[in-house]
Amino acid sequence: MAMDPTQSLTPEPITPDRSGPFRSRLIKIIIAVVGVVVLGYGAIFVYANFINDPEAALTTADLNQAVTATTSANDTASVTTVVAAPTTTLPVGLEGRWRATEDSELGYRVDEVLFGVVTQGVGRTNQIAGELVITQTAITTASFEVEVASIRSDDSRRDGQFRGRIMNTAEFPTARFELTAPIELGSLPTAGEQITATAVGELTLRGETRPVTFEVTAQHSDTRIGVLGEISILFADYLIANPSISGIAVEDEGKLEFVLVFER
Repeated sequence: MAMDPTQSLTPEPITPDRSGPFRSRLIKIIIAVVGVVVLGYGAIFVYANFINDPEAALTTADLNQAVTATTSANDTASVTTVVAAPTTTLPVGLEGRWRATEDSELGYRVDEVLFGVVTQGVGRTNQIAGELVITQTAITTASFEVEVASIRSDDSRRDGQFRGRIMNTAEFPTARFELTAPIELGSLPTAGEQITATAVGELTLRGETRPVTFEVTAQHSDTRIGVLGEISILFADYLIANPSISGIAVEDEGKLEFVLVFER
C-alpha cells in the first residue's frame, strides 16, 4: 500500500490531561465556600439564640411578683422585699385615684428573621406615667403614657433604628393609651386573686390614634394594683414603616406588652 508522502511520520504531541488537578481545586474551593457559609450561619444562629437573648413575654407570674413586692422608702440600697399577699377582701376604701410606679414595665415584641434564623426583638422601659380611678366596682378611668425613646433592647443598633426611622421619637416622643369605656368588675376580688376583663380604649403611636380592644389581667394587694396586658399592633395602622432592613426581615405587626403597677 503506498504511503501518502504528505503524511508526517512524526507522532502528534499528547496534551496533558489537567482535568484531574482542576477538578480537585474546584472541589476545594466549593468546600471552602460551603465552610464559610456554614460558619457564618452558625455564628448567626449562636447570636440569634444565645447572644441575642430577648426577655421572655410578661406573664401572670410577673404580675403577681410586681404586686406583692414592695420597696422600702427608707432603704437607701433600694432592696426589694417580697411580702405575702393579704387574703382580705378589697375594701371600699380603695376607691379613688391610683398612679403608676417605676415598678411598671412596658415594651414591644416583634418576630424577626435574621439571615434565615428566627428570633425576636424585645424592648422595655419603666419610664411610664399613668393612673387609674376606681369607683365602687368599676375602673372608670385608666391611662398611661410612655417616653418612647426610653425603650431599650439588647442591641444598640436596633435601638437606633427604633428611635429613628421607625418611631421617629424626635417628632413623636410619647405613646399613650386612654380607656374609653369603664371596666365593670361586677364584684370586688379578694387580695391576691387574679381576674380578667376586657379593656376598650384608644392607643396613640407615632402621632396616630386608633381604637383598641384587648384582654387584661388584674391583681391587687393592700397597697398596690397591677394590670397585665398585651395589645397587637399592625404597623401600617399607625403609619410605622416596616422595620425590615437588609438581612433582617420583620413581620408587619408586633405586640405592646406591659405590667403596670399602681399605688395611691
